[in-house]
Amino acid sequence: MIEKNIVRFGVSIEERLLGKFDSLITEKGYVNRSEAIRDLIRDMLVAQQIEDPEAESFGTLTMVYNHHHGDISDKLNHVQHDYFGNIISTTHIHLDAHNCLEVLILKGKAGQLKTIADMILSIKNVKHGKFVIASTETNLNV
Repeated sequence: MIEKNIVRFGVSIEERLLGKFDSLITEKGYVNRSEAIRDLIRDMLVAQQIEDPEAESFGTLTMVYNHHHGDISDKLNHVQHDYFGNIISTTHIHLDAHNCLEVLILKGKAGQLKTIADMILSIKNVKHGKFVIASTETNLNV
């Protein structure tokens, strides 16, 4: 087990803002403020790392579309085949007689993953989508 050096520090914050933060972390299930603050710091570090288009990253792309509209299924398949090296898994679910939910798991350089996600989300008749990206950097193991 890696021994961690814990540093305690003080934070000045308005009482009302702290009250809202405490309510939020209770709602989210954190056991204390320290854990919530550590997660916020990690989140900011990941956000900074993935700004670098060359950063090794992974992500999920979730989208909803009507497979009866035009040639959307063909267009999605074409893009996915073009980037098979970055798309490591897909899940396709039929929501009803017309609509599908598809989730892609991607891995590669942040800039390329963002380009692939934008390309897919901009395909005509994709109703809604969301790309979530994270860093594979190991220096967040704190």
